[in-house]
Amino acid sequence: MWGYMQPYHGGWGWFGGPVTMILIWVLLIGCLVVLFSMFSRGHHEHKRVDPIDILKERYARGEIDREEFEARKRDLMAP
Repeated sequence: MWGYMQPYHGGWGWFGGPVTMILIWVLLIGCLVVLFSMFSRGHHEHKRVDPIDILKERYARGEIDREEFEARKRDLMAP
């Protein structure tokens, strides 16, 4: 009689086999994703942007003219 129940894993039915295996895989993959995201965040360096460099880029693109560039540069360089 017990040999008849073996395919059901002791009476657990679906929860003893495929469903449990799917949950284990989902948890494993989820843990790997979380670990990967935690370690990948630490490797990004935050480059500090200098306001003068931004001003030079705007001048180079033609967004501001020379007078405005010089005026803003003086404002940024003022103590």
